[in-house]
Amino acid sequence: MNKEFLYDMLCTASVSGDEFRLQKKVMNYMKDVTTVDTDTIGNVYSSINDDADTQIMLVGHIDEIGLMVVNFSGDGMVKVIKSGGVRVPTYFGQKVRIMTKNGVVYGAVGVSSSLLKNKDVGAEDLWIDIGASSKEEAMKVVSHGDYVIIDSDYRELLNGNITARAMDDRIGAFIVIEAVRKAKENGAKVGAIAVTSVGEESSGRGAYFASSIKKPTCMIAVDVTYASDAPQCGDVYGDIKLGGGPVLCHSSIVNRKLNDLLEESGKRLEMNVQWEGAGGRTGTDADTILRTNSGVPVALVSIPLRYMHSPSEVGNLNDIQACIDILADFLCNYDVNTDLRPLAND
Repeated sequence: MNKEFLYDMLCTASVSGDEFRLQKKVMNYMKDVTTVDTDTIGNVYSSINDDADTQIMLVGHIDEIGLMVVNFSGDGMVKVIKSGGVRVPTYFGQKVRIMTKNGVVYGAVGVSSSLLKNKDVGAEDLWIDIGASSKEEAMKVVSHGDYVIIDSDYRELLNGNITARAMDDRIGAFIVIEAVRKAKENGAKVGAIAVTSVGEESSGRGAYFASSIKKPTCMIAVDVTYASDAPQCGDVYGDIKLGGGPVLCHSSIVNRKLNDLLEESGKRLEMNVQWEGAGGRTGTDADTILRTNSGVPVALVSIPLRYMHSPSEVGNLNDIQACIDILADFLCNYDVNTDLRPLAND
């Protein structure tokens, strides 16, 4: 695992709608080992064995939640809306970076007693103080449509854990490109496409474009899921622990044979595999891709994450590596004659 590139990804702003600076880094990182392509929506495709009849798509969305500038008050405060599933109270009193065409403008999100008491607070109630004394002064350095992230990066914690802003789902994007790199090194024969998709947090647009363009044989979404091993996190979806290994999903939309093959990969690697449940939608790019083309068989591999959609999400490096390993093994051992119809051969 290339931790240096992982940490570079975690430090790079990639708000849903403005993923392109990070996508350029992915293209540069993958160009020497895969075929690299892009499309009109901003996805990046890193593929091997492009001529193979079987094409397996791994998708990790590269966008993060954030804010977008939409207005200015007369006293120079910057007004915003959400881009993705922002938990608005987590922004109170935070330092932020506004990503402008001329570089970063720093600011502070205001906080007051009345704001803290507002149980129905929305992004429209926030204001960002950049130190300007008038609307005109603020508009000289910040523009409508600029994106905003919290001013934080990663830190290593104990026991192989790390914390960072918006690990959801840049660690998934990292996993899919590393899995395809490793599969190539290990001699995979099937076609494999690592898609770092855009817009999952706000629209699902990247996943729709990816599947419609590439028409994969099957697809595996790689995303984060809620860990249950922190105070007040609960165990609604399963008993899921940091450091406990990749999480597979029992769901009505997940192809059972793909799940079986992923589980077999875990056994071959003598790896712990965890399980979560989703009655229907999974809240990932799998939900979109399932309904594209003539229907695409999908599965979901997730990384346990604490404090999702907060400025300080916590994940585990061993889980990240395990997800890379299980996906690479899946690609290397996939039988092109596999019939993914659940009732076939019964």
